[in-house]
Amino acid sequence: QVHLVESGGGLVQAGGSLRLSCAASGRTFSSYAMGWFRQAPGKEREFVATISRSGGSTYYADSVKGRFTISRDNAKNMAYLQMNSLKPEDTAVYYCAGKGGSAYARKEDYDYWGQGTQVTVSS
Repeated sequence: QVHLVESGGGLVQAGGSLRLSCAASGRTFSSYAMGWFRQAPGKEREFVATISRSGGSTYYADSVKGRFTISRDNAKNMAYLQMNSLKPEDTAVYYCAGKGGSAYARKEDYDYWGQGTQVTVSS
């Protein structure tokens, strides 16, 4: 069982940066691949980025590639999403999620979810 809590969201101007954090409970954090997803009003939750259990492999949605960076610190039970060059279309509630095994982009594969943190990018 993993309990996830996101933080770091807020209001930022276009072109700015934010760093989201995901704190995980439990002693087996390193057993879980971690992902970040987002959901804008009226839209389905969509994949943003995922990272493998060791942190050695990452994968990004095309819409954020080159602007966002996912990372993790297994010693601290933390996952992060560094977001640079933010655009108004990045506005959404951002969720971190965990799953056993390999990292995947499908939200249906994830077992554990945080409550989400709001990111708003003004133009």
